Amino acid sequence: MSALLEIAGLHTGYGRTEVLRGIDLQVDTGETVVLLGSNGVGKSTLNNTVCGINPVWRGSVRFDGHDLTGRHYRDVVKAGLIQVPEGRKIFPNLSVRQNLELGSFTRGKPNRARNLARMLDIFPRLNERIDQLAGTMSGGEQQMLAIGRGLMAEPRLLILDEPSLGLSPLMVEEMFALIRRLQHDGLAILLVEQNVGQSLETGHRGYVLENGAIRYSGTCAELMATDALRRTYLGM
Repeated sequence: MSALLEIAGLHTGYGRTEVLRGIDLQVDTGETVVLLGSNGVGKSTLNNTVCGINPVWRGSVRFDGHDLTGRHYRDVVKAGLIQVPEGRKIFPNLSVRQNLELGSFTRGKPNRARNLARMLDIFPRLNERIDQLAGTMSGGEQQMLAIGRGLMAEPRLLILDEPSLGLSPLMVEEMFALIRRLQHDGLAILLVEQNVGQSLETGHRGYVLENGAIRYSGTCAELMATDALRRTYLGM
């Protein structure tokens, strides 16, 4: 597999506070990479910096061989690097259809109708609620909508930030089944999660972020077998 996303020596923060201290991370074509870590260690900061929302202090971000360091987030989206942010960030007063169609505003517009049909096939519940206001749906349905909206942009790499957060156990199972389906279809995924067990069972490789730096990295099987990680995150 060839490198799709390459993050090297990445530093950033807020004001005078450094949050990320020299992050090195890589996602290959068609690979699912898991980024683990507790609340407040910088996972969402990393996502937003890679996607052009936060500034890069030092280091580089390359995507498909092109330098995206410091580029505007519109350029990042046009390149095919799409984030589904934590908290869903749907438009509650717009319908399901309108939310999905907005996903192709910058990228994927020529294939909007075809991609919309595909989303409604992947997410039958969204099809049932196509004209319903998004804010009236359950949390799990809103998460499906957020992912569907991201897929409407025809991503080459999809960043999923805490997709299982706040969902019922049944919806968590559905969410990971969806991730495995996207993985089977060949989509590269950066899965940012606190659900350590299922994430490591789903991904190929993983990184553990602690205090703004990578503490562990390796295949998901290697991380699952790491005693310190098992004690800290799995209680084993």
